[in-house]
Amino acid sequence: MPTTRPPELLCFVDGTFVSGTASFDKIDPVDGSLAATVHEAGRDTVDAAVAAARKAMQGAWGQTSVSARVQLLRRIADRIEDRFDDLVAAEVRDTGKPESLVRELDVARAAMNFRAFADVVGSSGIESFLTDVPGGRKALNYAINKPLGVVAVIVPWNLPLLLLTWKVAPALACGNAVVVKPSEETPSSATLLAEIMIEAGAPDGVYNVVHGFGPGSVGEYLTTHPGIDGVTFTGETATGSAIMRAVSPHVRPVSFELGGKNAAVVFADADLEAAIAGLSRSVFLNTGQVCLCTERVYVERSVFDDVASGLAQQARALKLGRPADPETTTGPLISHAHRQKVRSYLDLAVQEGAEVVAGGGVPDLGAELSGGAWIEPTLWTGLDNTHRVLREEVFGPVAALVPFDTEQEAIRLANDTAYGLAASLWTQNIERGHRVAQAMRVGMAWVNTWYLRDLRSPFGGIGLSGIGREGGVHSLHFYTEPTNVCVQL
Repeated sequence: MPTTRPPELLCFVDGTFVSGTASFDKIDPVDGSLAATVHEAGRDTVDAAVAAARKAMQGAWGQTSVSARVQLLRRIADRIEDRFDDLVAAEVRDTGKPESLVRELDVARAAMNFRAFADVVGSSGIESFLTDVPGGRKALNYAINKPLGVVAVIVPWNLPLLLLTWKVAPALACGNAVVVKPSEETPSSATLLAEIMIEAGAPDGVYNVVHGFGPGSVGEYLTTHPGIDGVTFTGETATGSAIMRAVSPHVRPVSFELGGKNAAVVFADADLEAAIAGLSRSVFLNTGQVCLCTERVYVERSVFDDVASGLAQQARALKLGRPADPETTTGPLISHAHRQKVRSYLDLAVQEGAEVVAGGGVPDLGAELSGGAWIEPTLWTGLDNTHRVLREEVFGPVAALVPFDTEQEAIRLANDTAYGLAASLWTQNIERGHRVAQAMRVGMAWVNTWYLRDLRSPFGGIGLSGIGREGGVHSLHFYTEPTNVCVQL
């Protein structure tokens, strides 16, 4: 059989692809084969990327009109669609997720993000006040929004292209220049987006990519760099804390969407068929590797057995396999290191007394896939909020099912966490749906659905789940600095 040489992924600085000071292997999580050789940026490359972004801000890009930026974003969206299959291949190679999911979610949303923020920035206005001044005169106060400047964009491996464009699109819409650090686990789509930027006519230095790791590598060099004006990051809470420490000497603004230990609440009056189908998606989508996924399911006691058995049946029906197989519903975890973390929680749950009702181990998918980072979709019962596996984020296709008796108990259990990203509620009582959703200590609450998004609405969490909000005008707030102008009339 003919073989294809794995790609070599370079850094991208000032409109040019450049070599790194070292390289590392990116491993395919499906079968353990070599997916790509990636050039790691040294400190000098990071310095060059920041300088290129700064030069772009001081040049013509820094004076670009809103209408010109809107046109650029729309051209980028068009080029994403032109390169749709290339982006699908890049995401599948890095993540191992089913190709159908990448087509429907990751790449389609990438183009949508650029168009959405083109619409938002093109229609946003400015705030103004007519102020009374002693003596009968008046003053006009109005605010203009200037670009934040050079923004470090640090994205995770679970939804690499989607979350990259979710940050780059509003950053460019507001006139900033970016230096992107993709996860070392998913370097391909950020590199391919550099080609798309060239094709769309983005000025040199506006979009830069530096590959590497965190401490002692690109992540540290970038977040401590004095030429960075702000950092936007999506990822685990511990990394967010490290970034806060890194930017504190320069007092740089941050936007963080961090981890979650999200709850679902199922009341006895819910449409159980719809609730079980929704929970199957919220627990197992992308092999549980979505910050919004559900890891705690609280079920009213009278329907607990029905929900537990129905959801277990859904878990066992999922098909793990090659991304290109149209029957595949579930891919591997991102890496063997992450699988070891997830397995440690599965072992801990059993040690703490859990009863495993589905999954719980590593599947046997045959010799061809034996090198992949596979894990069985897993559910357990018998534990409560005092156990570690209900308090710490696992970030895998796992969930604990816990019974409750009253609405107030359900609210208390769901809110009993240091995180505060998302919750989903299942009930046919619309008054209860509103009441309980508003009582959730989270940034986002869904009623009888999950992961349904309007890109104009605020996205983010509280507590250990983050700082700030993204989406619509909320993203524009982070990527701009307002200047108030006061004119006495």
